[in-house]
Amino acid sequence: MIYSLHEVSKTYFTSRRPVEALNKFTFDAHRGERIALLGPSGVGKTTLFRLLNATLRPTSGSLRFDGSEVSAMSVRELRSMRRRIGTIYQQYYLVPSLTALENTLCGRLGYWSFLHTIRSTLQTSKEETRLAMEALETVGLADKYCCRADELSGGQQQRLAIARVLMQDPEVILADEPFASLDPSLKETLASLLVALVVNSNRTLVATLHDVETALRFFPRIIALHDGHVAFDMPASKVNRAMLDALYSRNSESNRTPPHYAGQWQGADESDSKCVPLCTE
Repeated sequence: MIYSLHEVSKTYFTSRRPVEALNKFTFDAHRGERIALLGPSGVGKTTLFRLLNATLRPTSGSLRFDGSEVSAMSVRELRSMRRRIGTIYQQYYLVPSLTALENTLCGRLGYWSFLHTIRSTLQTSKEETRLAMEALETVGLADKYCCRADELSGGQQQRLAIARVLMQDPEVILADEPFASLDPSLKETLASLLVALVVNSNRTLVATLHDVETALRFFPRIIALHDGHVAFDMPASKVNRAMLDALYSRNSESNRTPPHYAGQWQGADESDSKCVPLCTE
């Protein structure tokens, strides 16, 4: 068990009134699982995401990571936990003026002391350079190692963000809308790549997604949120259109079917992860 949440609540205290983003949220995540978090905007997905990567702490309830209670962790223990969690954001947070190789090396910052960081700005070790090149090779960017990040296309930048996470070598990868700004064909390629990377290494992958079709195809387990609660938690193969329509029509701002909804799907199948298309652009 890598995550265990029991009746976790998160309340934001504003000048007008308290806002409850999560209310007694409970779920467990096992090592090697692929979980998609679905739901309309404003239902608590981002808050849950930030609790999982320990940038927020719950207001109440129990959040355990690998058996340890997060709220009881010391600063050192929290830092160690965060090293074991790689985060891919919708905004890539690359350093535009650094090369692809240098951005990939940034994935090791959590392991470096201050002095090591200073030394690495002057000269990177051969071993770290080798590992960074392997990460770039894995995502199909080895030939772009000397290109600045701001010279890369959107798809290449997303792959570079994945390479940076691979350099970190985490046990858990959290992805917050990782494909939202990509065109459909590139979304398919990167989703296949990311799934293959976690399956081949038995990493846990938790992603927040608006794209229902991608979620159902690549993630065997779906957790749907509504108003900070679990609307349903089940295998992707058992999710049907009526459930999705009900989930998204509850949104107070909009009565519509889910984004990218296109008929019936098969649930996520483990065979999807066996085929890794070559990343080309």
